[in-house]
Order: sequence, then C-alpha cells, then structure tokens
Amino acid sequence: MRNRHIDTLRGAAIMCVLVLHFTLAYGLKNSPLGDILSGWLLRAALQGNFGVTMFFTVSGYLITSMSLRRWGELSRIDIRTFYLYRFARIMPALLLALAIIVVLGTFDVPFFSNSDGNVDLPASYFFIAAGSVLTFWHNQLMQTAGYFNYCLNVYWSLSVEEMFYLLLPLSCLLLRRSWMIVLLCCVAIAAGPFYRNQHTDNEIYFMYGYLACFDAIAIGCLTAMLARREVPDAQQGRMLRIAAGIALAALYLRGIEGHEVFGFTLVSLASGVFLLGSSAPSATERAPRVSVLRWFGRHSYEIYLFHIIVLAGMRNVVDKAHLSYGARLPWLLLFLCLTALAAALVARYVSEPANAALRRRTVSERYAQ
Repeated sequence: MRNRHIDTLRGAAIMCVLVLHFTLAYGLKNSPLGDILSGWLLRAALQGNFGVTMFFTVSGYLITSMSLRRWGELSRIDIRTFYLYRFARIMPALLLALAIIVVLGTFDVPFFSNSDGNVDLPASYFFIAAGSVLTFWHNQLMQTAGYFNYCLNVYWSLSVEEMFYLLLPLSCLLLRRSWMIVLLCCVAIAAGPFYRNQHTDNEIYFMYGYLACFDAIAIGCLTAMLARREVPDAQQGRMLRIAAGIALAALYLRGIEGHEVFGFTLVSLASGVFLLGSSAPSATERAPRVSVLRWFGRHSYEIYLFHIIVLAGMRNVVDKAHLSYGARLPWLLLFLCLTALAAALVARYVSEPANAALRRRTVSERYAQ
C-alpha cells in the first residue's frame, strides 16, 4: 500500500519544480499574483531546485526501503533484478519523452532544438545530448556546453539519480557490512557541501554535479536504514512530520542564494526527518479523501518527464511577451492541467503496463532457471 505522506511530500516537490519552470518561462510578477503576494513570496517560486533535492532524498529512501524488504540486507542485493526493475520503471516513459523531443527538435521546432541555447552547437550535438540522457551523464555534458537545450537540460537530475543507483548495488556487494555502507553514505554527505563550496559561482556545478547531489540521496538511504530499526509511533510520526514541514517551508522561503553550500543539505535533512515520521504505522492507512497533491506525488515521475514538453509546446503557442497580465494565472492552471493529463495518459498506457510486463518477464525467467 502506498504511503500517503510520502506521496504528499513528492507532490509538494514536483509542484515546486512546475512553478519554477513556469516562472522562468512566463514570470508571475506581471500577474494578479504579483499584486497579491509580497516580493519575497514571488522569489520563492524560483527556489524549485530545492524541490529536486527533496526528490533525491525521497528516492534514496524508497529504493533502500524496497531493497531491504526484498533482500533483507543491502549486501544481498540481486544486481540483475535491481537493474531490471530500475529499467522497467524509468525507461518506457523516458524513451517516449525523448522520442517526442528528438522528432520535434530534428525539425527545429523552437524550445525542442538546440537553437535556443546560449552557445552555438553542431547539429550532431542534439543526438549526443539525447544519448547522454539515456546513459546518465547529461549533467556532465551541461558542464561543458551550458544550457543548450530547453527540454533535454531538465533531465540532468535523472542522470544524477540513476548514476547513484548504478553504483549503489555494486558498492553494497563490495563492502558487505552495514557499517561500511553507512560510512560510504556519510562520505557522500560530507563531500556534497565541500564540492558545492568549490563551485558557488557556477550553478551548473553546485546544483547539477554528481557530488553536489549524491549527499541528498545518501541521506535518504540512511533514513531508510534508521527507519528499519527505529519506527516511530503515530504521535511521534506526526510530530516529526510537522517539525520537518515547518523546517522545509522556512528553508524554501530563505532561498538558495547565499546558501549554496549547506542549503541543499539542510533541505535533505528536513526531508529525511519527514520521511522518518512517515514510517509510522498509521502512514500507510488509506487516505480519507482524494488529494490533488498526493495525486501529483504518485505521478511525479511522469510529470517530471512530460511537463517540460507541455511547457515547450505552450511557449510555441504564446510567448512571454504576448501573454497578457490577466492571462498568466489561467495559463498556469492550463499548464498544470495539461501536464496532469499527459502524466495520467503516459502512466496508464505506457509506464504501468510496460513496468508490469517487464517485471513479470523477469520473474518468469527466474522461475524458469
């Protein structure tokens, strides 16, 4: 059964990303929100990369929790099954998203091709970029080329996450002992602020580098290991979630600027506390009512992949200069609705059936052996 609190946290995280990308594309200042909200609340819309940090922490927590339930110990991970399950979850929808971007980009449709980047790149770079997304080094490519493709550059975070998961089972099997795995996670956590401190003048490094982000995933992993040993009761879980929620809101409103070194670590730690509180037994009970935020959290992967395609398409219909003051909020709502529709369709007709089919095939092959 799904954990409703974790889905809520993921929903909040993906909403931060959606608002960030809409704000960068169209802005919210010259809209009714600009008259209602204070300037510091409008600036908060630009802190969406903290939402990505929350995602990394949740991802590390879920992958580690599922691995512990499946194999008992991380040192017993079945590498083949682990990788096949990751492939089944991420690749079907990703291949569809890349196919759409590559086709439209090949025809030089604005915001899908490299022509909107800040550097002059050869045509072949477009296909190299798409390949880098599939092989999880797109963030490294950006460190060389900068922001060069509106749609593809969003997938830098997938490169970070999946590179971590390429290394995780190998590290667990190599180290064997739990305390050594914990030590490795602690090294990753310590390396994050150090790396970011060396690159505070370049956001492509301090926000998108492997070492800049591995600490958040490692905190999620350690949280899952802790939750296995120390499960809070319902009251403790509620208090942990409330405290973590307040901390996340405060850190988010404080912003990234001036806090490039430790800001991401603190957001991840607060997310870890929330996840620990979400491990309380009552957290998996059926939610009493439908929640839009939880729905967005449940479909966060498909939303992440396809929201930028929706937004790029909308920018081809109306650009920022021609979007009127009164139309900005309706345009934002339309963006959210179209993104939700795209995510629902992809989940129902691509992600879920392909994931189930690939997993069934894996189980069948194991029994056949």
